Amino acid sequence: MQNNAYLGSRLTILTSRSLSVLVCCLIFAACSSSSNSSKGGNKNSQSGRYQMANDRAPANAPDVSKVPNAVPKYEPYSRQGNRDYKVLGKNYSVLSHGKDFRQRGIASWYGSKFHGHLTSNGEVYDMYTMSAAHKTLPIPSYVKVRNEDNNREIIVRVNDRGPFHEGRVIDLSYAAAYKLGVLSTGTARVNLEAIYFPTPSSRALAELADPHVNFIQITASRDKVRINHLAQQLESKYGVSSKIESVNGFYRLRLGPIGQRQLADKLLQNLKRDGFPDSFMVEQAKR
Repeated sequence: MQNNAYLGSRLTILTSRSLSVLVCCLIFAACSSSSNSSKGGNKNSQSGRYQMANDRAPANAPDVSKVPNAVPKYEPYSRQGNRDYKVLGKNYSVLSHGKDFRQRGIASWYGSKFHGHLTSNGEVYDMYTMSAAHKTLPIPSYVKVRNEDNNREIIVRVNDRGPFHEGRVIDLSYAAAYKLGVLSTGTARVNLEAIYFPTPSSRALAELADPHVNFIQITASRDKVRINHLAQQLESKYGVSSKIESVNGFYRLRLGPIGQRQLADKLLQNLKRDGFPDSFMVEQAKR
């Protein structure tokens, strides 16, 4: 009986110790999970979701020297990634637009660790495209970046958040960093200038309020017959009225008036492409 009591006491002690170890392990695991959680879209704090511990350049990168600049255009802002947020204890307010935005600071770049993962607006990060991350510009935005050390310029499309290091203003993709000459140095002093596009509705309202009408001057010649014949051809081809003015013995041919500047710009591009490279825009006050 004494032996049985002794064995029972030992089992009770071992069971208590095992439970204590198990509780400690669970607490440690919970703390580790909490420390690796995502905070406000900060890609730098999401180490748990990446296969690599540290970022690096790709091992077998393709030739990115021919990758073209991002082509600026109007895009509606994403539903994701444009709310105010907090990272590493600091609050960030996302701008409502990028009009007149300029900034100077340090550029860095990010590569293989984040390649193939989602950006802040839900797109897939491709380090071989001309993209970037910014803390407060609305996404997507287009930004002209100039390297102060070598005067190289690129245009990138911002679709991610970061970098969250003091003094850094933009995180470039691998391709963008290569073309700006940042890969070898890691960082560079840069100037940023946002390329802003108004919404279609605000642009239409601005055009209605514009006190000017637009003409496109095609050419000028002393040959009135030639100018009249060309005017008829262009009117028929583009569906726009023409205007011929006599100035100092020359006959000047213009197409218009065109009320909307957007339509006038598009027509000017078509004319240059169709054999009238010297065409240019002329604004006149509405009567």
